Amino acid sequence: MTSNTRRLAFGLAVSGAMAIAAPTYAADAGKGATLVQARCNVCHSPEAGQGPDLAGVVGRKAGSLAGFPYSPAMKASKLTWTTANLDTFLADPNKRVPGTSMPNPVVDAGQRADIIAYLATLKP
Repeated sequence: MTSNTRRLAFGLAVSGAMAIAAPTYAADAGKGATLVQARCNVCHSPEAGQGPDLAGVVGRKAGSLAGFPYSPAMKASKLTWTTANLDTFLADPNKRVPGTSMPNPVVDAGQRADIIAYLATLKP
């Protein structure tokens, strides 16, 4: 076995072991509800009136909810709020939609998954 072949075999073995050992994360809508209450409803509640209603957000076109004054950036984004788009937006709102008025990222991927799982349960 050549040195390069040994390195390749070792790399594949390590990668395989890491893939098997890597934890999987199942999104929890119940935890997401708690996170939305604590993190999101500060702006996205009818009482706060600072962010659009999140009911029905999954599947909705960004910047399209009637009666909310979206930022020009959000109106021009041409996004549809799929779970993937919500994930990238929540991870870094200004990177996904430069100029958005959404101020707070959700850095933790597990928390984002929980939040999105909960948002998917909300119907308009």
